Amino acid sequence: MRRTPHALLATTAALAAAVVAPSPPAGAAAAPAPGAYYVQSAVTGLNAADNQSAVEQRRPKGNEDRQQWNLRPSGSSYVLESTDATGNCLGRSGDQARTVACTSADAAWEITSTGADQYTLKAPGTDRHLTLAPKPSGANYPAQLAIGAHGSLASWYLTPVTPAATPMPPQGQRTLDQVTFLTSHNAYANGVDGGFAPPFVNLVPNQSRGITQQLADGVRGFMLDIHQTPDGAILCHNSCTLVSRPVALWVDLQRIVDFLRAHPDQFVTVFLEDYVDPGILRAELARVNGLDDVLYRPDRTGVRQNGWPRLADLIAANDRLLIFTDHSRSADQSAGLTRDSFGVMYQREWTVENYWSMGSGIGSSDWSCYSRWYDANTNIPLNRTEPGFRPLFVMNHFRDVPITATVRTDNTKLADRARRFCQPAARKKPNFLAVDRYELGDTASAVNALNTYTYP
Repeated sequence: MRRTPHALLATTAALAAAVVAPSPPAGAAAAPAPGAYYVQSAVTGLNAADNQSAVEQRRPKGNEDRQQWNLRPSGSSYVLESTDATGNCLGRSGDQARTVACTSADAAWEITSTGADQYTLKAPGTDRHLTLAPKPSGANYPAQLAIGAHGSLASWYLTPVTPAATPMPPQGQRTLDQVTFLTSHNAYANGVDGGFAPPFVNLVPNQSRGITQQLADGVRGFMLDIHQTPDGAILCHNSCTLVSRPVALWVDLQRIVDFLRAHPDQFVTVFLEDYVDPGILRAELARVNGLDDVLYRPDRTGVRQNGWPRLADLIAANDRLLIFTDHSRSADQSAGLTRDSFGVMYQREWTVENYWSMGSGIGSSDWSCYSRWYDANTNIPLNRTEPGFRPLFVMNHFRDVPITATVRTDNTKLADRARRFCQPAARKKPNFLAVDRYELGDTASAVNALNTYTYP
């Protein structure tokens, strides 16, 4: 942020300060204000990081591996100085991005806005830009950043390390994408409502309370795994083999619909990890009494063109249950029946989601926040956005195995990870905080904190 000069400075002191402090270059309105930023690819969502003078794209991880840069004017251009290594700037050497001395001509960049909050970084007097290296067939984009021609791979966000938050609008004015909901990971795997896995897995349930109690406790997002059996769509972890007393999907959905009937001011979202045929799912949903009365269809209301509506308007219209599937639309088209034809939205079209695991059940955790859908075949960056539409952000915060002591510790750090790691990685506030054992670590306070402001 720009510093405000003291009003009572003497004229001579002001002149001296003007000599010392560099003035923004001509056309500086195209670049953000000086300050600390992440240099974030608009293609992959990964950040430029200093790795022993090599500049590589890395998974967003706060500043744990030198991903923060101080932007400041330097003559007619700008430099980006490492916040960890004073005097070292993001620059170039030949066709590669490197850290160089900030006094070097190779540290200077012309920064130009290309709209949609994106920028290009160009070596002055050339047509050479900071860019991703081209993606080899069947692989991710290389880590090492390159210097090359302008193109789609040369689009960057300069994401503030500490953005200026805006107070949350009044209750009736909040849009759906401004609100954060407590979400239970593997909500069905609770050992209360019925069986969900073979006996040895049942020893470490993801939740300790049934769906009805979760609703009463303020959980408003539910992650459910469904598998296909002769009985329909069944809630099980990995498979339904050897599961005693398994629960059908329609049973838990009926619990949710009944809750919504009894609480007409509430909104709930269900995320299906979906391993069933579309016809089976459609038949399962048809068993839920009153589902059509509350089912929200964003595909029919212009959300992609106009953005998410106000939550109060959804509640007034009784559009209060949103169901997502992680299944592939293309696979359903091949089968001749798409899930959105009966009201189940394809999650990758409407949300972004970070990678699901922070590591094993014990030991240190990985707080990096990057897209679950970034690999050699899929590239949906966590910072994806579209004109007029921002995807909802599902933030996963759990490990492979829910060990009680570890979960309690992790959940106490939920708000901190959301604010410092995942929010800048996605360039949006998390809408769904997905955790194991939500009653541990005061997760409600993290949700409440996020619901006091909006991301700019």
